Amino acid sequence: MKYINIEWDDLSVNINLSCFLPEGGVAEYHAIIELNNKYNNAEIQYRDIEAALERLQQSDILRGSALVLKRYFVSDAVNQSQFLKRKNEDAAVSVVQQPPLNGTKVSVWAYFVADSRIYTDGYGTTILSRPHFKHIYNTQLQKSLKDEYAETECIFNTYLESLYLHGCTLKDNCIRTWIYVQGVDVHYSEMVKARIACFNREGLNKETHYIASTGIEGRYTDAQTLVLMDAYAIKGISQEQVKYLHASTHLNPTHEYGVTFERGTTVDYGDRRHIFISGTASIDNNGEIVHLTNIEKQIERTIENIEVLLAEADAVINDISKMIVYLRDTADYQIVSDYLDKYYKELPKVIVWAPVCRPGWLIEIECIAIKEIEANQFEKF
Repeated sequence: MKYINIEWDDLSVNINLSCFLPEGGVAEYHAIIELNNKYNNAEIQYRDIEAALERLQQSDILRGSALVLKRYFVSDAVNQSQFLKRKNEDAAVSVVQQPPLNGTKVSVWAYFVADSRIYTDGYGTTILSRPHFKHIYNTQLQKSLKDEYAETECIFNTYLESLYLHGCTLKDNCIRTWIYVQGVDVHYSEMVKARIACFNREGLNKETHYIASTGIEGRYTDAQTLVLMDAYAIKGISQEQVKYLHASTHLNPTHEYGVTFERGTTVDYGDRRHIFISGTASIDNNGEIVHLTNIEKQIERTIENIEVLLAEADAVINDISKMIVYLRDTADYQIVSDYLDKYYKELPKVIVWAPVCRPGWLIEIECIAIKEIEANQFEKF
């Protein structure tokens, strides 16, 4: 993985970019775009973020690459929704109120792929088309209803219909979900129950498999929305290409404490391995919180858990292409920022405010890693 830092003073922007450049294969890029002037008003900050996205895509580094996905981490989704109106573009657009903890109003994670075609199906789904696979992105799935259970049920039913239209199923094709819950301390448990009910109907259980996921605090531009979901699936994938990570020396199966997601999922192609690490916290293999109330120790344990998961996929920290860090307490930001800058300065990462699903977890980290492999039994990415 090659890491590049870009600073554009005229836009008050800092970009950390990861570049996966396999020999003879298609390039992938993940960018974390952050503002460094928190005193500009919202209109200026969004203007600068959009200008940075456009300039980056037109740069010599990314020229010819397609924007696949961009996620806005915003400080006030309701009031800033006017700056988030969808443009005439095919990229998947994700929006979640998880305030950047550097004090600005918006940060962006953007994913680009070279030599690819991006299109939408007319129903809000974005497809990255490659010669042998279609990568399917559904974002901003939500429906304001009477409670979080009903919303979750509706969201998954909508998603199942979308998958069906593309000849896919939840069990065979969905690789990753992000589920955002407003008031996670209160509304998370009913979301979990609705998800379990859906999974049971679709054949996902402890005997088969679940889906890599992050379930965490997040709000939407509609203030009444309690549950919001993004999802990623792959059409054309075979069961042999997908493996699930356990790290059983450090973590336990999630179903043992009543939730249903995989700790991590790998997808092998002929030329690379994609590794999706779910939201990971300071937990042990009994499902207990490690280092209660101690943010410094929780950072270390969380990173250790991620390293063990990556090792199971024959990968290391330097294979990470992007990292999202969620904090419960804004007062912990400087400690966490200093730690990550000391040990992982080059990694594209963003730190946001988003309480984790269990109050005792002060920090949660998710990441994506990419590793070059030779697996000639599979088609290339």
